Amino acid sequence: MFGERLKTLRLSHNLSQVELAKQLSVSKQTISNWENNNITPSLDLLCMISRFFSCSADYLLEIDSKLNIIETDDLTPKQIAHIQELVKDMQELNRAINHVRHSMDNSEE
Repeated sequence: MFGERLKTLRLSHNLSQVELAKQLSVSKQTISNWENNNITPSLDLLCMISRFFSCSADYLLEIDSKLNIIETDDLTPKQIAHIQELVKDMQELNRAINHVRHSMDNSEE
């Protein structure tokens, strides 16, 4: 269920419920309720969770069993979390590079 997937992802990223709550701008109690399947997140929050953990909403809702597009069959959840962090770092770097390029293009005009 959603709660089990969320808890597994949270733990594989070494996050407490409080830390995840802060990242998603919700309360620790909300995270606890989600993980215990007492309530489900809104569609907006589901999308935010999906983006935060770099996984599909289908994965979170157990519609799809694949966590990533990258083949991870022989990797541990902790190794997968490291790969996801690398991807996030690369995405941030690309955004920074594109910003610098855009600034340089505008200054040449």
